[in-house]
Amino acid sequence: MKKPEHPFRFVTVSYITRIGNQSATTLGEFRDGLEKCSDASIFYHTFQSLQRFQFLTEGFSNDFAQWVLAGLNCPMLAEQLAAPDIRGYLTLSDMRTDLLHIMDDYCRSHTEAIDRLSFEPFHFLESIEVTIPQTWEAWTLEDFRHWLDHLGNESFHYHFLVSRLRLGLHTNDFSLWFENELGLKSLAQRTNRIDVYANTVESARAPLFAFIDRELAA
Repeated sequence: MKKPEHPFRFVTVSYITRIGNQSATTLGEFRDGLEKCSDASIFYHTFQSLQRFQFLTEGFSNDFAQWVLAGLNCPMLAEQLAAPDIRGYLTLSDMRTDLLHIMDDYCRSHTEAIDRLSFEPFHFLESIEVTIPQTWEAWTLEDFRHWLDHLGNESFHYHFLVSRLRLGLHTNDFSLWFENELGLKSLAQRTNRIDVYANTVESARAPLFAFIDRELAA
């Protein structure tokens, strides 16, 4: 393990939810809203919704799929909207494009469903991100493990998942620091493979702690 040139700097993050005037009561309105809503709305209903759901086995991991199922009773479309893995996206525009393709394909083959009224409207909300650097930082893997235990769920989500959008890379802040600063490529790869769908954001810490402990004991 090499000596790092730069410490890992943890960030405290919080999100302010903004309610706009955009809503949908039919599948057609929802499709148009999905095309016109802001990137901040796409983020809120996909990336951030994954952080909000604590028990993913009880429902879908994004708000779009949840509403299509509960509001329109379209389970097949809901499954399709939930299928894209957010870990594969580096831009919100790419995610929007894929979701629109799913919607367009479904609407073409289910024209009778386009104007059906929903049981409840869908409101396109937005997320405003506020970040504050922590006063503590990690220079060693031991330091990192200690401070990771004090990190809030939203901050963990920010460093582990949302960082892909910020970095424009198929990795995360933790893995990047492990490999570039500590020379721990294997730890970086194992960390990056942690499945946030099989685990909740909270329980995703457990395998990360296990990987770090294994490295420290080596």
